[in-house]
Amino acid sequence: YLGPFLLTRLLIPYLEAARPSRIINLTAPSTTRPNLDDLQGERKFSSLGAFGASKAADLLFTYALARRLGGRGITANAYHPGIMKTNLNRTAPTPIRLVAGVLNRFAGATPERASEGLVQLATSVQFADTNGQLIHGGKAITAPFIGDRDLQDSLWKASCSLARVQETI
Repeated sequence: YLGPFLLTRLLIPYLEAARPSRIINLTAPSTTRPNLDDLQGERKFSSLGAFGASKAADLLFTYALARRLGGRGITANAYHPGIMKTNLNRTAPTPIRLVAGVLNRFAGATPERASEGLVQLATSVQFADTNGQLIHGGKAITAPFIGDRDLQDSLWKASCSLARVQETI
């Protein structure tokens, strides 16, 4: 999560110069609340927990960013491609690999198919004014706790500290 956070922060002056601009974070709804006291997983780590927490952090960051950039000609949204055919779970425990294999086979989209909505969000006039949303299947959806502004702001502050950037943009 911190890599995209820092990259986005560093690109903002260039996005402002090229307004109107769109920031899109590729993510997924997650029920794993990020541990703000251990964002880098130094005290406790599990690959699935880290994945879920990073997806939630992406969403919280996107919503916080949208609020901070509102009215400046830059929109920030998140895109959820749905289940995709990937090897992401190749090192997961066997039961998870089996379930993921079935989901990939019967419900998983190819990366090419899953990216169609991302391209639409990035280029379509339909989404020109959409800001601070999680988009899936061409419409806004929600996820647990992402609307929690206190959590958004706490994550923002912790991320700025870890990335060594100013809190204001």
